[in-house]
Amino acid sequence: MSVIYNKIVVILNKITDEFKKSFIFTTIFSILNFIEKKWVNSFFFKRLYPSGNFLGFIQKNKILNNYIFSPLIVLVVFSIFLLLSLNRLSFSLFISIIIGFVAFFIGSVVIPKFLLNNTGKIIISFKSKDMYSLGFCLILVSVVFFFISIVSVGGIPILNPSIRYLLKPIFTMPVFLIIPGICIIASVYLKYYHEQKITRQQARFRFLCLIILSCVFLLALGYRTPLLAVLLVIIIMGYYGDILAVWEVVIGALIGIGAIMGIGYYRSLSEYTVSSAISPFYTLQTRADFTLHVLDLLNYIGGNFGITHGDILTGAIPGSELGPRMMVGKLIDWRSEVTVTPSLIGQMVADFGKIGVGVEMFILGFILGIGFKIMRKTNNYFYIGLYSLILSYSILGVETGILDIQVLVYFGLALFIYLIYIAKNDNLC
Repeated sequence: MSVIYNKIVVILNKITDEFKKSFIFTTIFSILNFIEKKWVNSFFFKRLYPSGNFLGFIQKNKILNNYIFSPLIVLVVFSIFLLLSLNRLSFSLFISIIIGFVAFFIGSVVIPKFLLNNTGKIIISFKSKDMYSLGFCLILVSVVFFFISIVSVGGIPILNPSIRYLLKPIFTMPVFLIIPGICIIASVYLKYYHEQKITRQQARFRFLCLIILSCVFLLALGYRTPLLAVLLVIIIMGYYGDILAVWEVVIGALIGIGAIMGIGYYRSLSEYTVSSAISPFYTLQTRADFTLHVLDLLNYIGGNFGITHGDILTGAIPGSELGPRMMVGKLIDWRSEVTVTPSLIGQMVADFGKIGVGVEMFILGFILGIGFKIMRKTNNYFYIGLYSLILSYSILGVETGILDIQVLVYFGLALFIYLIYIAKNDNLC
């Protein structure tokens, strides 16, 4: 395994070094370095931008300062999502949700209390240069497939929303690799900041550049979820890496909510599904109501033991006849070519019923709970980045579900790394 890893690292480092020597990248980095120096040394921006004590009442809140991004935020977001619905939940669905909440709480809060209580050390560590090269290459792949995607549909989807439905997953899925790529690069900058190789202002500027870079490509495709994933990843990393103040996290969250409503409202107007007289907030309510209606149907047919027995989850594997969300559409007697978001527990209840909700929510809670504990225990850049990535997708999965193959891979890798960490530090092997 180490031989394969070393060979991959050598290749990635070689690609990164060659691209960074090219004229276009030399020019781009020179411009960014120039802007960074002006930004960091600018007294104008320093006076213009609020200080760290801005909105002091937020800064003094203990929960916001320590636990705003604990695993339990998933349950908070899910609860808010339920409150947005225009219709009441059925009793059966209410029971399924309670089972999921209780199982998640046990997995994320109760079980981690019995693990890693010894003085642990970082077992899995990677060279920052290797991590930077990995992130850089993921972004390169993403950019290449972005241009392939827009060429394949003959335009930029955000400017012509109707062609967004012509985008092919085989081309768009690699574009979303920009998210882990941005996460890895940001974690390396976080390491440089903790090692005092760069200042806090430089780290903040580079985080901002990463957000802008990803937003340009993801927004152009007209997708909201990947865009929000990037924002969440950077905000969570900045929060735990001491790059962002608490008030900046709160403002960032509000911007994210605004982006959800704004992009959805713009797309709805462009596709003539709503009129300009409709409130943007109403579009958010109807989206939540529709998703929960789908969940109610899945809960009804899933019962206690499920009906598809893992077919929806395995539908995420490339080459499957139907993707997970298309399978959901077919399952509720819609057209199979339509993708339908089933919410976080939709796949669970359809595949394995209420029992599946309990088991899968417990596993999800455990991954996040142990990841949260390891991150706080080590304060290591790698674990901060990894936790930020999986928590971001868990939050977004409240509506969309955790059904994309690349996202499932992220959770699988996280669980693998966390289990090795537990085994080494608790002397289980």
